[in-house]
Formats: sequence, C-alpha cells, structure tokens
Amino acid sequence: MSVYLKDIPLPEAQSRFRQALIEAGLWNLLGEEEIPLNEMAVGRVLSRPVWARLSSPHYHAAAMDGFALRAEETAGAMPTSPLMLRMDEQVVYVDTGDPLPDWANAVAPIEQVEPLDAEEKPALDLRHPIFIRVRAAFPPWSHVRPLGEDIVATQLVMPAGSYIMPAGLGAIAASGHSTIWVSRRPRVAVLPTGTELVPIGEKVKRGDIIEYNSIVLAAQVMSWGGEAERFPITPDQFELICERVQQAANHYDLVLLNAGSSAGSEDYSARVVERLGELLVHGVAVRPGHPVILGMIRRSEDVAGLIRRVPIIGVPGYPVSAALTGEIFVQPLISHWLGAPPPQYYEIEAALTRKVTSPPGDDDYMRVTIGKVGERTLAAPLSRGAGVITSLVRADGIAVIPRGVQGLEAGTPIKVRLYRRPSELENTIFVIGSHDMTLDVLAQYLAGRGRRLVSANVGSLGGLIALRRGEAHLAGSHLLDPQTGEYNLSALRQYLPNMRVRLVTWVGREQGLIVAKGNPKKITSLEDLSRQDVRYINRQRGAGTRVLFDYHLQRLGIMPENVRGYDQEEYTHLSVAAAIASGRGDCGLGVTAAAQALELDFIPLFHERYDLVIPCQHLEGDLLTPIFELAADAKFREAIRALPGYDTTEMGKIVLDC
Repeated sequence: MSVYLKDIPLPEAQSRFRQALIEAGLWNLLGEEEIPLNEMAVGRVLSRPVWARLSSPHYHAAAMDGFALRAEETAGAMPTSPLMLRMDEQVVYVDTGDPLPDWANAVAPIEQVEPLDAEEKPALDLRHPIFIRVRAAFPPWSHVRPLGEDIVATQLVMPAGSYIMPAGLGAIAASGHSTIWVSRRPRVAVLPTGTELVPIGEKVKRGDIIEYNSIVLAAQVMSWGGEAERFPITPDQFELICERVQQAANHYDLVLLNAGSSAGSEDYSARVVERLGELLVHGVAVRPGHPVILGMIRRSEDVAGLIRRVPIIGVPGYPVSAALTGEIFVQPLISHWLGAPPPQYYEIEAALTRKVTSPPGDDDYMRVTIGKVGERTLAAPLSRGAGVITSLVRADGIAVIPRGVQGLEAGTPIKVRLYRRPSELENTIFVIGSHDMTLDVLAQYLAGRGRRLVSANVGSLGGLIALRRGEAHLAGSHLLDPQTGEYNLSALRQYLPNMRVRLVTWVGREQGLIVAKGNPKKITSLEDLSRQDVRYINRQRGAGTRVLFDYHLQRLGIMPENVRGYDQEEYTHLSVAAAIASGRGDCGLGVTAAAQALELDFIPLFHERYDLVIPCQHLEGDLLTPIFELAADAKFREAIRALPGYDTTEMGKIVLDC
C-alpha cells in the first residue's frame, strides 16, 4: 500500500510508528548510567528506584537550642511552682541537630527555662549553668526530631521514572546515597535542509529564509530530557541528504529531518527514507503539520554483524507545523525512552471569542490566548498560519478540534491544554479592538507591574461588540461620527446602549498614506487612489481606519469600486505597511509609526483620537489600575512620544465616566 502523502488518522500513524519501534527493540529504555549526586542531576530521570540506606535523622536529634532532659523529671512544674534540675546530672545543653543522650527524651528550649548559677542567680554562661529552673512540664519527645522522622531506612525515597528536582537531591542524599542510576538521555540529530536556508547572523537577501526551526526542535528535545545536536544546513541535493541522514542514523537514537516532507520537486525527505530504510507514514490528518513522515533507517552493521534500525521523523518546514510535530511525536517518544510518565498538562474549559472554521478530515490543533473576564474564561484563537512563529510565542494553550467538526461558533466551550500556569491567567488583561502600536509599549510596561496584556486586533467596531458579549476587559476604538465630528461617543450609544462604560483618551495620532520608499507612484492625496496604476491596501470592515477612509472617500465623491484594491484587507497598521514594503500594494491608510517601522514614506492627512473603552464592572478590582498609573507616568509617556506621529497631551483624560 502506498503511504506517499496519504493522510491517515493520528492514532493510526502513532500505532504504526510504535509497532516499528517494538519490532526494532526500541520500545524500552535506551540504557542507564550511574552519575554523582550533585546539582547536575536535576532534570534527569531515575532508571532505578531509590531505597533509603539510612534513616533521616539516624539518631534522636534536638529540634531546638536548649537542654536535653528526661520529660518525667519535669512533671508538676508550674509557673508558681518551678522545679530545679542540676546540670550534667539531670540536664545537658544541646544545639539544634545535636544527638540526645541515650537517657534523654525531651528538650527544654533555652528561652523557656532559667539558667542559674550556684547561688540560684541568673547564669552568665547560658550554655553551662549549674542549675536550670523549669516552670512548665515537657511531654516526652517534645522539641525532638526522633530517629526516622523524615526517612526510615529501607523505605522508598523516589520510584523509578521520577524526574529529579532540587528537593529530590536532598532527600536522596539524606537517605545515604552519593550516586544515582538514571536513564540515558536519548541522542537526537536535527538536520535542517533547504537551498534557500541561511544560518542565523548571515546577511539575508530576497528569497533567503533564516534557518531557526532546528533551534526550536533542538530546544524542545533538551527541555524534554534529551540531548540534541544540530547539523549544518544541507542544500536540496538528494544524494547529499542521504549521506547526512545515514551519518546521523549511525550515531544517534532519533533523526529529525526538517523540511522537504511535502510533495514538491525538491521535497526529498520521503525518498530519502525509502532509500535508506522503510517509509511507514507520509501524511497525518492533523493541522497544521499534515505532511509528517515517520520511518525507520537502517544503521550500518555493528561489530556483531547485526543491523539495527533508527527511527526518523520528517518534520514539516513551517515553524508552527514543526513545533507541533515535536509535541505530538517527539515528546512522547523521549518520555517513553526515559521511562518517565507521559506528559501531563493542566486543562481548563474556556469559551471561544469568535467563530472558527476547521478542515473536516483533520484533527485541528488551534493555539489560543486565555483571559478571565469577569467570571468567564475566554479563549481567543491566534493566527492559524503554519508559518506564524509568533503564534507559538503568544499562545497560552492549545485546543484540538477533532476530525469531523468543520467549525465552532463563538461562545462554544472548548478544552484547552495550558502552556502557562493558571495563576498567570489571573493577571491577564484582555484587549480586543482596534490595533495601535502603543499597545505593544503598554504591554512591556505592564509586564514590569505584574500584568500581562493580551490583544486581539478585530477593529474598533469588533472591539465594542466583544465588550457587549463580555469578551474583553477593554477595547481600543477610534470611530469617527461624520455628523458630529466626535470620536466613539455615537458608537457607544449605538452598540453599547445599556452598558455603563468609561471612555478614556489614550493618544492622539496621525493617520496618512503609507507609500513605498521614495514614493515612486508620486501619490500625494486620496484623490490619487482613483488612478488605475495605484493599488490600495485597505483595512478590514469595522476598523476605525476603514470608517475614516470611507468617510473621506464619500466627501471626495470617490466610489469604492473605483479604488483598485479596495477589497484587499489587512487587520493592523503594520500589516498594511508590510504589504506595501513587499510590493503587494502601492499605498494604504495607516499611522506614521507603522511607515517608519518598515522604512517607508508617509503622507500625513488626518489627526485622530484613539480611546480606551472600559466597562465599569472591570474597574472594581485592581487588575486595570496599572494602566491608569502608566497614563500619568512621565517615563511611559516619553516612550509613547518617541513613536512618530503620537501625541500624549490628553492621555488619561476621562471623556465619559461611569
């Protein structure tokens, strides 16, 4: 049966891979080694259980500084009727941790007795008095750490398969061990391929791609307990790739062959696996990352004349697909080889903030950001592109939409496997609305104040609708009312008529036409957009910039259908600038800072007000307090003014209050 680019369900792919590993004798520990018990053992996995050789403590030990005594000799002692005990005959001074004399069974803390000299006066040497006066009875074994209080000899300290943490080192040492047996770390070779790839740090020209997938894959392997080595970039040459893969297979436990896993003219990975071994799977019904390759490579003959096999995984080239392949196939295999339990993740239930579609035949892995708005836990889907590396950075967790489900409506509850600690989510501020570059600066400053800002760019109108649905703590908005010249007030009356909100001025900003460097099309005004040689990049419906644009087109009598590219939409100012920098368009309406960020020219046209809309219910706690503190902070305002085209004169001004 051909397995070439034939998507099969994930469980079937995992089953084929596991069966091949079993047949090759690789579905067990790869080996073990005895290592010294020191801080370098942290993160290793025990291959053998640790049984206590010693009890801890291995004697009765004083738990306080004081005097060791027989508890029975303090019977009847009271504040009004103290007892006198003679040093050396009835009591002995001990420091914390000292062994008790065989005859003693309690310790009187030094602060609870009165050391006296021969004349029953306070002793000058508290450690060596003649007598001590006791004004309370001490029960047997009070202020004593009895033998085996922590660990009793022969008991299990840590089972095999346990990850060694710092506290575990102490427990193992206390039980009498100086070395431990741990699982050998799997050795993983990471082979990046592609003629278009260039190493990090080299000059990049048009068509070049910086090679960083191998860093991500190697870091994943190391974080999961393996050892990784990144090979040099191999160009798209079949024989050379075969040579490198065979070299890796001869010396490593697992080979990760990155890119070339699809079906293009230079996608050699499947053919390489077929040449050197057995191709088990080419294509798994998961998104992103469906062109995964699973196979076994023949290793060169060893000294016994035996031929061993080594697993190989063809990892897709897109960064999100590559990272997901690591999570689905590599991490479980490494955990199994280490003898560690399967990875456990904290799961929560959250409501989707927007409708999502999904390929019906695949398990769809969707990365999301998580925020708690009021009593609701919300999941905002991140960009789904397989090449969007920032979605990996921003993701709080991942949700799986199973095969057969073509999409989910906004508000649908989903299970999310968290990448972060749940406590981090409590300090997350959810912003949905219009994109503005100052929000990135705000996020940086909030991080220093114990808050995390998560923003989704859906446009001003989309932000107000999100507030109405209870899906955000605040929204950025700059909706101009053409009739009154007001910003946002009319929109609030229309879209949030029954919600009490605070409207706060955030920044004034300049909007204008972003054009290519040198302005080759000689664009000077909106009137030039009616020219057929000018390609425009628009913002999405509901964006305040789109509303502003449509308003001025109407004033000028320019019909949208006469603007070439009117239907080409982007969701942020930076995306508009990127489209122009790439040559996909000639101009687009945006802010000055976006043009400067990509070294483009800018034609200023309008000055507008960008506000924050905050439902009053979210002002009751202290979650949003740092935002208002920063609005009055001189250093923060200076950082905003450093962005071209921004004005902070009215930052923090309350336009409408609860």
